[in-house]
Amino acid sequence: MKLSEQVKPISYLKAHAPEVIRGLTESREPMVITLHGEAKAVLQDIASFEQTQETLALLKVLALTSKAVDEGNVEPVADAFVRIRGRLRT
Repeated sequence: MKLSEQVKPISYLKAHAPEVIRGLTESREPMVITLHGEAKAVLQDIASFEQTQETLALLKVLALTSKAVDEGNVEPVADAFVRIRGRLRT
């Protein structure tokens, strides 16, 4: 994907909104919208947006886990399973 090919002025979006939306859905490539020649927004299809949000959430979990390990907030896996099994039985 070449982002430079997906740069359009806001006037293009106004004049071709349905076509732009269909194109985003089909190609799943984002489009940069410019105002007075300056990039101001990025449009993307909803599936790509949701995938990006899920990826960011997973990265946040990984970062928090890494931080916990660095801080020594860990326990042996056997102890963790005992604790989890105890919760499941009650």
